[in-house]
Amino acid sequence: MGEDLASESDLLSMINEYLRFAEFEETARVFEKELKRKGKPALRSAGHSRRDSSAIDDFLSSFNDGDYKVFSELWAKNIPPEIRDFDPVAQKLEFYLQIHFTIYPLKFPVGSHDKGELESRITHFKHYLETRGAALSQTTEFLPFYALPFVPNPTVHPSFQELFQDSWMPELREKLEKFLSVILKASNTPRLLTLYVSFLSIQQMQLHLTEAERKSAIHMRRFAKLQADHHSLIGVTAELVDSLEATVRGKMISPEYLQGVCMRLFSGHMRQSAAQSVDFTRPGTASSMLRASVAPERPKEVPLLPSLDYEKLKKDLVNGSDQLKALLLQALRWRLTRSLHGEQRDTVLQAFISNDVLERYSSKQKTVLHLMKSKNEIVRQYMSRLINAFASLCGGRMYLSQMPSLLRFLLDCLKTEEKESVTRENVLGALQKLSLRRAQQSAMIRDGLIGWLVKELHDSDCLSDYTLEYAISLLMNLCLRTQGNRYTSMEEILRCYSKEENPELNRQIEFIIKQLNSADIPEHEPESDDEEDDDDDDEEDVMEADLDKEEVLQPQPKELSGESLLTTEYLGIMTNMVKMKRRSYPPSTRSIDEPLQRPVTPSSHKNTM
Repeated sequence: MGEDLASESDLLSMINEYLRFAEFEETARVFEKELKRKGKPALRSAGHSRRDSSAIDDFLSSFNDGDYKVFSELWAKNIPPEIRDFDPVAQKLEFYLQIHFTIYPLKFPVGSHDKGELESRITHFKHYLETRGAALSQTTEFLPFYALPFVPNPTVHPSFQELFQDSWMPELREKLEKFLSVILKASNTPRLLTLYVSFLSIQQMQLHLTEAERKSAIHMRRFAKLQADHHSLIGVTAELVDSLEATVRGKMISPEYLQGVCMRLFSGHMRQSAAQSVDFTRPGTASSMLRASVAPERPKEVPLLPSLDYEKLKKDLVNGSDQLKALLLQALRWRLTRSLHGEQRDTVLQAFISNDVLERYSSKQKTVLHLMKSKNEIVRQYMSRLINAFASLCGGRMYLSQMPSLLRFLLDCLKTEEKESVTRENVLGALQKLSLRRAQQSAMIRDGLIGWLVKELHDSDCLSDYTLEYAISLLMNLCLRTQGNRYTSMEEILRCYSKEENPELNRQIEFIIKQLNSADIPEHEPESDDEEDDDDDDEEDVMEADLDKEEVLQPQPKELSGESLLTTEYLGIMTNMVKMKRRSYPPSTRSIDEPLQRPVTPSSHKNTM
């Protein structure tokens, strides 16, 4: 009887708890009055509200006082482990809170013990970065802060200026208060609601279990059939061996016997009527069918794309409307990115180069290349996309490197376009790929590109992942040159981008820093090395999927685009082009632990087309 009353009390308490949680205050009061009138067991109070309020006050008090020890205890006690360890919002907030407590003595000095206290907090922060904070080392937003423990005076460092502004601490406190009010309320979810959610989860799991059992039954039937086929095959093989032995002893095999054996062999894979209609006694029939059943499919021949009237096409690229220019640039890029890797793409690129589609050899004052300076933003964007696609291929980089004005156009665009425009991303990608060639490296260094990159990376929080990845890679490529490593103020910046979970990248950064600090730097680097030892020949052609992302150009009704536009309006005379011989690449002999000592392109690790 006592257990029944306790169960009833728990159930009634859960109902009342849910009504209070959902703010059905009037309903809850009526419910409690009726329980008393009927003499039901007393309700058990959860008492969450006062506890929540007190916990939040304690959190905020330790935050204001910079008491990270008390705060850490509260965090571990009140924030559920599944939220602390797996919720992205909680992880990011904890990271900034760790920064707050680390720099607190720098903001609020109180005595002579500040230095020792600061060192203790920096040690604590280092430990955090190596343990719980390691999960965020791949996130662009937090990369600069991994250098915080190694900077002598963070208060004057440009990467950490925001931390010491008057508004930073109040904003962080507000985020903390909102987070706690949500999480502590969620952690006190009414038991009735928890039970209901659990019930739904069980129902969902039962559905998944039923589906898994259905699929398992299908696979079991397939397995049973495979097993039966295997046993049948073993039996047929044994009979054929017996027949072969009998033949050796001079005993003849009848055609009817051979027909029966072969029908057994193929009965599981052919209709009975079809198996009976095949004359297995004819020499070679059974063996031919067996070989055909396991023969690999012949690869399909890849058709070459139609030739184009490139003179008409280039004329319209220079003199056509902005809409037509953008559509043509898009169609040409799609020919490169959507062609099949191998002979088809090689043929497309060779046709573009042999017909000088970017007018490298034109003596006209206004050429296709001048579209990089178009007043129309979409035209500039689609021109930069096409150049980036060219730069993704070794032959394309060689073609682009023969254009003296191209590098100047790209650098001007890099400095004038909006910070996170698609145009600037593609220009940066093209420059990084061109930096695989030594002459282009030297020109970029002379034009001050290293300084521009360093300045951009100081504000890395505002950069997209694509921009950050290609900017760092371009900086690495330029630093590998003697001219580049004279820029010796970059060591601190480079260390900001070390990632604990990416040892390959760390090896490259350490190698670059070693190059920067080398004592054997010659005073004058010979310019002749620009003409030899290009690292481009060892770089594999990669066409990354980002080249066609976020297409903003849409054709008007009944307006042609893509391959339809090219083959309808610009179809040329078909010619038999000489098939290009694919370059063979010797296997790399570099040790896995040896730092990469040549420029690299990050796209070799990305999704490709």
